Amino acid sequence: MAQPRVALFVTCLVDLYRPSVGFAAIRLLERAGCVVSVPEVQTCCGQPAYNAGDRGTAREIARSVVDAFTGYDHVVVPSGSCGAMISHHYPSLFEDDPEYRGRAEALAARTHELVAFLTDVMGVAAVEGDHAGIVTYHDSCSGLRELGVKAQPRALLASMPGVTLKEMAEPEICCGFGGTFCVKYPDISTRMVSDKTRDIAATGAQTLLAGDLGCLLNMAGRLKREGSPIKVRHVAEVLAGMDADLPAIGDAP
Repeated sequence: MAQPRVALFVTCLVDLYRPSVGFAAIRLLERAGCVVSVPEVQTCCGQPAYNAGDRGTAREIARSVVDAFTGYDHVVVPSGSCGAMISHHYPSLFEDDPEYRGRAEALAARTHELVAFLTDVMGVAAVEGDHAGIVTYHDSCSGLRELGVKAQPRALLASMPGVTLKEMAEPEICCGFGGTFCVKYPDISTRMVSDKTRDIAATGAQTLLAGDLGCLLNMAGRLKREGSPIKVRHVAEVLAGMDADLPAIGDAP
């Protein structure tokens, strides 16, 4: 069987704040047997403009993404929110453009969140990461509610003999980031992330994991301000065995 040609959509936050997540994604995909490309012309998925009601800008960004990611077997995203933007919302941006609507629908059908792609499409049941310790996992809103990412990261973490997963009381509750939500409603956002960090601390976990960097940056920032020793990492870094050589999110290099 031919190796699937996979294009990695890196995401803005990964590119600007945590490139190691992109490298971890490539390592995981290549280990799964994929041929990975990273189209250099990619920028944003357009979600900030879309959420702000600027459909014109979102449409132009989406058009460039459709052009850049045409021709691959799959598009993989290490972020539920960006993955959901492409797979669930792109087609609606081209209601009056049959050509691009068709292309957007085709792109949506082959776009996947990273960990779900590894387990559901590539059949990965175990990973080579050697992380050891107690972890807890935050279910990011878009990944959970739009893409159904719940069991997949837990299954791969369970394949790592050194990892003990302690669930939060409410792992599915929003952390308060929500993209532009935290800017529009900072007081509500702060209350939400404070509730979340209490839930995280109550697990006794040494490390917090999630699949969306926006959520991770938000929770890491709050944990730091509270003086918590809990480390925060993207799940891909741990699954790929790259965490030992990387400072946790929010820690000095």
